[in-house]
Amino acid sequence: MKDVNDRSYWSAPNGAHRRVMYKGSGFSDKDIKTKFHVGIANAFMEGSPGAAHLRTITESIKQGVWEAGGMPVEFGIPCTCGNVSNGAEELKYELVGRDIVSMSIEFVANVHHFDALILVASCDNIIAGTYLAAARLDLPTLVVTGGPMMPGVYKGKKVLAPDVDVAILSGDDKDLSDMEECVCPSFGACSVMGTANTMQILGECLNLVLPGTGTIPAADLIKLRSARDAGRYIVDLINKGLTPSKLITKETLLNTIMVDMAIGGSTNAVLHILAIARDLDINITLDDFDRLSEEIKCICGVRPSGPYNVVDLHNVGGVPAVMKMIENKLHKDVPTLLGNSWNDILENTIVESSDVLRTLDNPLHKEAGLKVLKGNLAPKGAIIRPSGVYEEMKHFRGVAKVYSNDFEALEAIQSGKIVPGDVIVIRYEGCKGAPGMKEVMLSTDALVAYGLEQSVGLVTDARFSGFNYGAIVGHVCPEAYDGGPIALVEDGDMIVVDVNNGVVEIELTDEELEERHNRWVRPEPKVKKGVLAVYASTCRTADEGGAMQTW
Repeated sequence: MKDVNDRSYWSAPNGAHRRVMYKGSGFSDKDIKTKFHVGIANAFMEGSPGAAHLRTITESIKQGVWEAGGMPVEFGIPCTCGNVSNGAEELKYELVGRDIVSMSIEFVANVHHFDALILVASCDNIIAGTYLAAARLDLPTLVVTGGPMMPGVYKGKKVLAPDVDVAILSGDDKDLSDMEECVCPSFGACSVMGTANTMQILGECLNLVLPGTGTIPAADLIKLRSARDAGRYIVDLINKGLTPSKLITKETLLNTIMVDMAIGGSTNAVLHILAIARDLDINITLDDFDRLSEEIKCICGVRPSGPYNVVDLHNVGGVPAVMKMIENKLHKDVPTLLGNSWNDILENTIVESSDVLRTLDNPLHKEAGLKVLKGNLAPKGAIIRPSGVYEEMKHFRGVAKVYSNDFEALEAIQSGKIVPGDVIVIRYEGCKGAPGMKEVMLSTDALVAYGLEQSVGLVTDARFSGFNYGAIVGHVCPEAYDGGPIALVEDGDMIVVDVNNGVVEIELTDEELEERHNRWVRPEPKVKKGVLAVYASTCRTADEGGAMQTW
């Protein structure tokens, strides 16, 4: 770690050209030479409610940095909204975007020799990218989240952004048009337990987001006050020399996994936790998720695991309340951003059981919010969200119908080719095959819209949105492009998924699978140039986080 009190880089005579650039940007000589330089990475983007308010939040952060005697230097980082690409081929860019965001922060932070970072983000893989950058750079770092969106009201009922996905397929244009006006009533991330809110919540467990602030709604002015607090507090982190490598231990990551299980978090969190662990050289594998899923059941009633939204969760205590409910399982002696332990914080946390958040001995679901499946169809593992699976589909056996992308599967559902008892298999959409590990949302939404979510399964080497629910198995590894067994499935094969016992299998013998593999030919890459091609050639497999980490 560099000596932040050594200002020679900025004050020595050969630093004149650096000082000139900063002075030309409005900073004074005293600022440049004597104050800590705090890079403020802002994922502002006008085209998404999850990011369109981040300028205001960033201004509050900068005020706090100035108050504490630091010098804030704002810069922009890429930001997209997954909903904009929902239903389009470009959705495959989303996971790749995580790595682009982390590399963008790495690039600017290293060139400008920042002493610390505050990273401002809300959505999906953008906020995950800020966490990955924090782990890689190991500077004193805080992440300030944009917070969840308020729920909308339509026909007297609360509605959230995912309700539009099903309405699109209903065929009622008037209903759809009216609903569009209601589902995004404020800034913030879509208020379900999708990837955005899952990662905002887990940021507190990771010691990157100040405790109690990850779920503050975007519309609540406390969000601005907490942003200013973060700006002030980053100077304390610098003086204390607290960096992610000191604050994120193996036990911290295990706590994070347990909270993800308890909240019924997005399956995408698995990829992000594994990637963060790799950058910190911490040994976390799918086996850790599998083991902890036996101990931690889903206690949170936020959609899709229940009828509530993330604002409801915030109102019953947010992340500290979740951790309080499972505190007997947590490693409470690990450090926090505040310089104390989680034991100190939870000792003073009071929460009452409700249908929004239950106790661990009275969970909302008998299973964890996430489960690892293995078997001859996924020797290295696959992921399912048990809290979103109907009871009658916890064990199902069905006839395989095989497709090479989400669009083909959607057409099959709409045309009536998919019937109860089928198992849709979507392959060549994994990290390398897509490339980019696309979210297959069209077919999963169609199953709900056509009333098939309680009678049809879906297995894929792709991933899902945190919005999705049903008997859907993703992250199948090895993926089809690597010659995994999912590449060998044929129409008419029988597939078995047993959620409770963690099994996903195809009813073929080892000899039959080997014979098919001998005949298998890897297809041509779907993309041969550009960032997707670079990603495909450098990414880890899904069971290792799927990041561009060749080390």
